[in-house]
Amino acid sequence: MKKLYSALMTAFNEDGTVNEKGVRAMVRYNIDVNHIDGLYVGGSTGEAFMLNQDEKKAIFKAVIDEADGAIDLIAQVGGLNLIESKELAKYVTDLGYKTISAVTPFYYNFSFEQIKHYYNEIVKDVDTQLIIYSIPALTGVSLSIDQFAELFENPKVIGIKYTNADFYLLERCRQAFPDKLILSGFDEMMLPALALNVDGAIGSTFNLNAKKAKEEIAAFEAGDLTKALQLQKESNDYITDLLQNDLYPTIKLIFKELGVDAGYCKAPMSKPNPEMIAGAKAICEKYFK
Repeated sequence: MKKLYSALMTAFNEDGTVNEKGVRAMVRYNIDVNHIDGLYVGGSTGEAFMLNQDEKKAIFKAVIDEADGAIDLIAQVGGLNLIESKELAKYVTDLGYKTISAVTPFYYNFSFEQIKHYYNEIVKDVDTQLIIYSIPALTGVSLSIDQFAELFENPKVIGIKYTNADFYLLERCRQAFPDKLILSGFDEMMLPALALNVDGAIGSTFNLNAKKAKEEIAAFEAGDLTKALQLQKESNDYITDLLQNDLYPTIKLIFKELGVDAGYCKAPMSKPNPEMIAGAKAICEKYFK
């Protein structure tokens, strides 16, 4: 069966410091309630690009300690500071992470040669496999088939976290790289990604919606497209409600409704207000109670 990964959130205290207890509580929920296959740690959903190096290290350590080998873990170590990315790659490898990931370097319109150097440098000194994190809508970086092929020349680069609405490119990648790992990154597009034979999915909404997502995968693999379409529709209704109520703070508020202290988001993300809290309660009641 194709694997389902939650993109793990980071719990923060109201003052913006990391709430390690809340991080551990979300790891436990994903293992004990969601029965998730793995966690993608330190990505966009984890608000990682607003964290300093010590905060990232504390989160990576708390997650691997709490998971204790029960599930797959992928550590996203990429960013704009290559020295720090290399340091994190070594740190998580020493902790016991078997797989790392790195977002394409962004903002400065790097050339492909610079991007290739970045990936090769991150894995050069560690005995770890790497998944490219491709998310053009946020980075502005779109990689071509030929460029992915060049990155895959490094045997440590094993796959793509494909968070991209270009499904023509996805199909071309799947055909060109049948032995590489491709994980879909858009929760709302999981079904068409499954149809193009991805190896699984990673997403923020799976922190709460993993059961339905797993049912959808099972229905698709059983050939029951009608059921799979209905489940994707139901998931997309839920995703629409989350987006209209402010995605990340709302997921954390629903966690709280379910007895998990997921804390706050880090500024400049929103703090809960009465309207948002009421909306989160309504979403929780509608989908999870």
